Amino acid sequence: MKIYEELQARGLIAQVTDEPEIRELINEGKATFYIGFDCTADSLTAGHFMALTMMKRLQMAGNRPVALIGGGTTMIGDPSGRTDMRKMLTREDIDHNAQCFKRQMEKFIDFGEGKAIMVNNADWLLNLNYVDLLREVGACFSVNNMLRAECYKQRMEKGLSFLEFNYMIMQSYDFYHLFKNYNCNMQFGGDDQWSNMLGGTELVRKKLGKDAYAMTITLLTDSHGNKMGKTAGNAVWLDPEKTSPYDFFQYWRNVGDPDVIKCMKMLTFMPLEEIAEYEKLEGGELNRAKEKLAFEMTKLVHGEEEASKALEAAKSVFGGAGEGANMPTVEVPASALTADGTVQVAELLVLGAMAPSKGEAKRLIQQGGIFCADNKIERFDAVLTADDLKDGIVIRKGKKTYKKFILA
Repeated sequence: MKIYEELQARGLIAQVTDEPEIRELINEGKATFYIGFDCTADSLTAGHFMALTMMKRLQMAGNRPVALIGGGTTMIGDPSGRTDMRKMLTREDIDHNAQCFKRQMEKFIDFGEGKAIMVNNADWLLNLNYVDLLREVGACFSVNNMLRAECYKQRMEKGLSFLEFNYMIMQSYDFYHLFKNYNCNMQFGGDDQWSNMLGGTELVRKKLGKDAYAMTITLLTDSHGNKMGKTAGNAVWLDPEKTSPYDFFQYWRNVGDPDVIKCMKMLTFMPLEEIAEYEKLEGGELNRAKEKLAFEMTKLVHGEEEASKALEAAKSVFGGAGEGANMPTVEVPASALTADGTVQVAELLVLGAMAPSKGEAKRLIQQGGIFCADNKIERFDAVLTADDLKDGIVIRKGKKTYKKFILA
């Protein structure tokens, strides 16, 4: 099975501009393609992971990836799929985030002479003269068509700023620049980027008289249509300091039954024949598939050693031991204790990222979802003492989230 057919079989292809041409290009290893990553945070997320694996799959098939760091476009903010305007970041924050992205991408993509390349659109976008840009590409865009674009629809309901309105032009200019300077003939991106990507192919055609191609990747959503890659309202990060390998493992271990096989196909490099065997499982046996998914995902992002530790910790916790050596542990600083040597359980939940806020932590307690050493916490203002924390105590949220808290 060639790479295009494998992408189809894995459910990764959403839309393409010219299927016969794209099929031939990537199957023959003739595509130089780019995927853009705006630097909106200091770590990539599980949402970016599918784009990274797409780059890796295509590179393994002989195609050349261009990883585009959006140091310039991040200063505008992509309105796609948004109901509100993105927070404007400083140039310093964007540069810092870009460096973090580079370090993480190098774990997945093979960069070097004749291999993948990494570029930052700040290098050309920030030097553009506005009047020159208008004269060069402004006439190539129809405002009527732009206003009909899917990427603007949600923002139009609350008011689309002129700043955001320029995002399509900036992204299109990226494709034009990469085509001219790097022979980049194809762009990949999430399905919510379709309108922006078409803008790029049209700009290349109008300015250079040549064909450029675009293909969107199916968005990773659960069986209810919600984007996957968030837990308790927070992103699932690839940085182990922001989402521990154990928590990363647990996120994928806890995906819904209807989603586990889809995630295996779209996110892992497991052979399709092996996935087909897991697809035969039903009921409680699906937990085997979930465990395999979580292990493969954690191995890809954090390495096999961390994946094995996470698997061991999960088995010890859910097997009833509850004291696995690799259980995620949160050190409680002495400064967190009050004068009488106590700390509220609600504060520990926030400290351990088991709740986003103290108010949410208290709500979880009142709903009966928090346990210390398997004893339900009944009061929202319940406290633990320094003696409780001296040797460590396990706090459980619901049935699946465990962390050990120990006094530093």
